[in-house]
Amino acid sequence: MKIKKAIIAVAGSGTRFLPATKAMPKEMLPIVDKPIIQLVVEELVEAGIEDIILVTKWDKKPLEDHFDYSWALENDLEKNGKLELLKKIRKVSEMANFIYVRQKGPYGNGTPVLSAASLVDDEPFVFVWGDDLVKSKVSFTKQMIEDYEKNGKPMIGVQKVAKEDVVRYGIVKLREGTNVIEDIIEKPSVEDAPSQLADFGRMILNQEIIDVLKKTALGKGNELWITDAIKSYVKNGGIFLAKEIKDGQWLTTGDPLNYLKALLVYAFEREDIGEDLKKFIKSKV
Repeated sequence: MKIKKAIIAVAGSGTRFLPATKAMPKEMLPIVDKPIIQLVVEELVEAGIEDIILVTKWDKKPLEDHFDYSWALENDLEKNGKLELLKKIRKVSEMANFIYVRQKGPYGNGTPVLSAASLVDDEPFVFVWGDDLVKSKVSFTKQMIEDYEKNGKPMIGVQKVAKEDVVRYGIVKLREGTNVIEDIIEKPSVEDAPSQLADFGRMILNQEIIDVLKKTALGKGNELWITDAIKSYVKNGGIFLAKEIKDGQWLTTGDPLNYLKALLVYAFEREDIGEDLKKFIKSKV
C-alpha cells in the first residue's frame, strides 16, 4: 500500500524557548526565512505525502494560519508587483492537504499517534516530530518510504551520537549484522546504552503499532512512549527496522543550542548569505 499520509506531532509547549514561545509555537521559529515546520512539511511532500495531519493544542493557531491562504497579504503582494514572493506564499498553502487534530490523552510522544489514529486506519503512515529536521540530498522520508516499499516493515530513523549524549535519546540495539531492532532503551545511562544509535522523529508505522500502543502502559516519567510500543511489538515477534540517513544528517531544534546549530547549517548553504555569514563568524571567533 502506498504511503500518502503523515502525522506530525506539534503539541509541545516549547518551554525551553520561553519567553519566545509565549505567543508563538516553537515549530514556527525561523530557519533563516522558513519556519521549522515548513521544512519538515517540504521533506514529506518531496517523499510523495499528500495528507498531512498535525496534532496540535490550543495555542498552535499561528502554525495553522501559516499553511492557510493569506488573502490580504497576497493582494498586497500582487498590487505591488512582488510576484515571486506571491508565488512563494501561495505554494506554502498548496503543498498538501492539511488536517488539524487536537491532542487528547496522557503526556508523551505516543499520544499524537492515538489522537490521529482514526485518520490512518489500516494503512501505513509516516510519524514525525515537528521539531526534528533532516537535512539530506534526498528527502529522508523518501529514503524510508523507498525501503518500506521493498520490505513492508515499520521503521525508525537513527543516527550515531556521541557516547556522552546517549542519556538524552532513545538508543537502539540491533540484531548483529542487520538493521533489525532487538531493543530500545529510552535515555539510558552511558554504561547501560546498547549502542550509540539514537532514534529520532522519523518513523513509518502501521495499524499493528497503533494496536500495540493502545495497550501500552505509561512508562518513564509517567509518559506514553512510542518506543515502549515498539519494544513490545519486537518482544512479541514483530520485525521493526532502523534506518540510517544516507547523505545527510538529523538536526534537532528542541533546545536553543541545537536550534542555533541547525540554523547555521542551513544558513551556511544559502548562496545569498552563506559566505558572508561564515566571514562574519570567523571575524568574531
